[in-house]
Amino acid sequence: MFVLLVGSGCDTKSQNDAKEDGKIRIVTTTGMITDVVKNVGGEKVDVIGLMGPGIDPHLYKATGKDIERLTSADIIFYNGLHLESKMADVFGNMSGDTKSFAVAESVSKESLLPLPDSNGHYDPHLWFDVSLWMKVVENVRDTLIEYKPDIKADVSRNAKQYLDELTQLHQDVKAQVERIPVEQRVLITAHDAFNYFGNAYGFEVRGLQGISTVAKASIADVQQLATFITERRIPAIFVETSVSVKNLEAVKDAVKSKGYDVEIGGELFSDAMGGEGTPEGTYIGMVRHNIDTIVSALGIDVETQNTHTEEN
Repeated sequence: MFVLLVGSGCDTKSQNDAKEDGKIRIVTTTGMITDVVKNVGGEKVDVIGLMGPGIDPHLYKATGKDIERLTSADIIFYNGLHLESKMADVFGNMSGDTKSFAVAESVSKESLLPLPDSNGHYDPHLWFDVSLWMKVVENVRDTLIEYKPDIKADVSRNAKQYLDELTQLHQDVKAQVERIPVEQRVLITAHDAFNYFGNAYGFEVRGLQGISTVAKASIADVQQLATFITERRIPAIFVETSVSVKNLEAVKDAVKSKGYDVEIGGELFSDAMGGEGTPEGTYIGMVRHNIDTIVSALGIDVETQNTHTEEN
């Protein structure tokens, strides 16, 4: 879905340089989208990502510098489906020469998970299903080629290589999940972001907060989740890098008051990736970190299994 946005003379230096060397000037919102565009566009694009490690896109508000960057871009890629809810007015108030592309809204509605009682709204966290995120890669590829047809060969080659890597990643995640007993495939996190993961890889998913972290958890929410954990004897729950750990610590305490102990199984990357230059600073590295963390807490120890595999 394309929306035309306003152009501006306030180009950043890097984007001016990009214009002079023929690169497409692109601004992205989340790190996951930034990583896709960099992998697909390669040397043909100059990419500025607005949201870094630990940033919650549900709560992020555009700064004056962000608006300057957005208005000087050739293309803006954002998630859509109300993920960047605090930026809705920024996108809505722009019109002009910049193309804006909501990557989650480019996927067929049949592939999206509808939100309960939401009047036609959908869960925006589709990057947790690697096979679905591959459709986003294809749509980014097609958008870049449509904007600048003479880069088709390079962009198509980049996209194929990246899609091959994601195909392998999807298979690896499914193989990892098989090491978790079926009855222990219950993923409990700080907010309800992992439903696509659960749908794709066979997990029951519970989040303390709702789909958006804008909605705060109540005492009743904490007690209800604690009761579920106690009754189901869930061994571990997971904090998220972009969400405060305070609420899940309250859940852990509430579980203990009911006579059961649940562990914090580790930290998952949900709405933001890791730091630049780290394995988790890429989409593939983020997904691998998450599944390794989940398997370590709910199933067979990753290092033990790897050692066993090497011995065989």
